[in-house]
Amino acid sequence: MKYKVVIVGAGPTGLALGAELKRLGISSLILDRLEAGANTSRAAAIHARTLEVLEPLGVTADLLREGLIIPTLHVRDRDHILANLSFKGLKTRYPFVLACSQARTEALLLEKLRSLGGDVQRPCEVIAISPGEQSVQVQFRTSKELKTVETEWLVGCDGMHSLVRQQAHISYAGGEYKEAFVLADVEMDWPFGRGEGNLFLSKEGLVAVIPLPGAIFRIIATVTHSSPSLGISDFEQLLKERGPESPTDIHRMIWASRFHIEHHVASVMRKGRILLAGDAAHVHSPAGGQGMNTGIQDAIALAAALREGSEEALESWQKKRLEIAHSVVKLTDRLTKVVAASSPGARLVRNLVIRLVARIPFIEHALVRKLAELDIKSSQQ
Repeated sequence: MKYKVVIVGAGPTGLALGAELKRLGISSLILDRLEAGANTSRAAAIHARTLEVLEPLGVTADLLREGLIIPTLHVRDRDHILANLSFKGLKTRYPFVLACSQARTEALLLEKLRSLGGDVQRPCEVIAISPGEQSVQVQFRTSKELKTVETEWLVGCDGMHSLVRQQAHISYAGGEYKEAFVLADVEMDWPFGRGEGNLFLSKEGLVAVIPLPGAIFRIIATVTHSSPSLGISDFEQLLKERGPESPTDIHRMIWASRFHIEHHVASVMRKGRILLAGDAAHVHSPAGGQGMNTGIQDAIALAAALREGSEEALESWQKKRLEIAHSVVKLTDRLTKVVAASSPGARLVRNLVIRLVARIPFIEHALVRKLAELDIKSSQQ
């Protein structure tokens, strides 16, 4: 059987692409190796530009119903505020960060895909791809058999370790940060409001606390070492050392993880009839919550290019999205190095710069606009 588009990977990028293609009248086959979508929250920040591009698909209203609006981010030294980053003045219908579990974002995108008549085939593990001038053959294994399909366009939305990218022999330059991170979603007593995110900077390292829907808080912190099995006491200690002066009691931990972060950008996002989007094409620090947003925007822009189908449209898509990928990696790299500064001198300079930025509205607005990815909108007009 021959398809117009085969999508490998059913995370937010693959689901957004499949749903948008369906809305535009283009059917696709979506393959995912997992039996079901992940049920952990992982990426949880949805920015203004992503909410804008999802409007025609009809997902934005659903996300707003399920998410938590956060109009302000505070940068703190314990209880003392170093800077307020307010999204309220942005020229958009969505002047805030929307906190929403990635699991719910994926579920809503899947619901939209199914309402349009599409679905995800799982578990389907792609084994090999064979690109040709006019089509690509995709071999994959289901729970019952080995199958081969032919497609005009193959899109790798299969993450940082993308098999599509590897078999297409597309390089993925970058490296790994030295910092390790721990993350947990918890229920806890918290002295600050649920309408604000807080980033605490201290000599011991950073800790960020972001409210999520359902009376849940996300804690993210840098660490030099941690116990193999993370527990409530580990995160209470991190908050005691770096967070607010008042004690914080965690009542329940929903899940926790330890991870290292990397930064990579593919050399190309298109090679013949093979295309890459999301983490398959670029991955970077989670600072600023840019990753999932950039991937979804890759997908929506790609759907429009595939509908047009011309060489010019696809090359324009690749050029713009690669420029954006490099820009996002540059931004998140700078943010990571700033917040993770460890030496006394570097921390002193960092705090002075943060205070300076907080006193210059123009600079603060420019940073917030960039975090909201509205500069991307301008670059695509």
